[in-house]
Amino acid sequence: MDVNKSKMIRIGVSSCLLGNKVRYDGGHKHDRYITKTLGNYFEFVPVCPEVECGLPIPREAMRLIGDPESPRLVTNKTGVDYTVQMNGWAQQRVDQLAEEDLCGFIFKSKSPYSGMERVKVYDGNNIPHTIGIGLFARVFKNRFPFLPVEEEGRLHDMALRENFIESVFVYRRWRDTVRKFTADNLVNFHTEHKLLLRTHSEKHYRALGRIAAQAGKLENENLLTSYQENLVAAMKLQPTVKKHVNVLMHMMGYFKKVLSSDEKQELLEVIELFANHYVPLIVPITLMNHYVRKYQEGYLQRQYYLNPHPTELKLRNHA
Repeated sequence: MDVNKSKMIRIGVSSCLLGNKVRYDGGHKHDRYITKTLGNYFEFVPVCPEVECGLPIPREAMRLIGDPESPRLVTNKTGVDYTVQMNGWAQQRVDQLAEEDLCGFIFKSKSPYSGMERVKVYDGNNIPHTIGIGLFARVFKNRFPFLPVEEEGRLHDMALRENFIESVFVYRRWRDTVRKFTADNLVNFHTEHKLLLRTHSEKHYRALGRIAAQAGKLENENLLTSYQENLVAAMKLQPTVKKHVNVLMHMMGYFKKVLSSDEKQELLEVIELFANHYVPLIVPITLMNHYVRKYQEGYLQRQYYLNPHPTELKLRNHA
């Protein structure tokens, strides 16, 4: 399976992160990792809540006030309330985005419109508390609860970056499976993602296996909903070194009758180096891929765990 030749994946992104000068001061927050690196694989659908709901450039800065669960959006100095205008636009915009074939969204952090979490909300004493969600981000997440979402700031954390991008690729493959749904397609999807899922959550992996086993017996709608809920829950849990080691050792078992003693020793040593944080995951994965090709191990050739996203993204190169 060559994910490097996959078609471009459409994801939404806060417009200012693409370098568009749409911020309140006429500036931008261009994130070159998004445009220069992810741009090679993702097709971006830009969204600017402020401009799209009718606000000018430049404009007075705004903030959230009041109840964190239902805050008001007001201008900083003059106190003009734009809550109704923003929420009305947001409801219409997410309906439009439902037609955009999105597989994820990257929000602008800390924004009173687009911040995914930890947005400042000012209380009655004008004291800020970082417990809010941007108005548009809240509407978007409610409308698309299963879509992978992240903030540009959190993408600088390598573990969060890998988990988000991996989730986007998994979501795209899942959506393609649903579009051409048959019981066999669901079973194939589950089979091809077994090892990847085990690095996220053994519990959810087993639950998903039980659901997949019911393919052809349950009503399609109930089956797909149940599988999707568990799939998304699993992908939200980050893999750990221990989980990776367990999966790598499990994979090694497929070669017990073909590996020479030297090859077994080499593989064990590389896995141990990874387990002790001396080498990144790409090292045992590269060796494992070598043995999969050399010995034509059919089951492992189908596993997306070995090639979950383009190698050029270097997501498994960090120790």
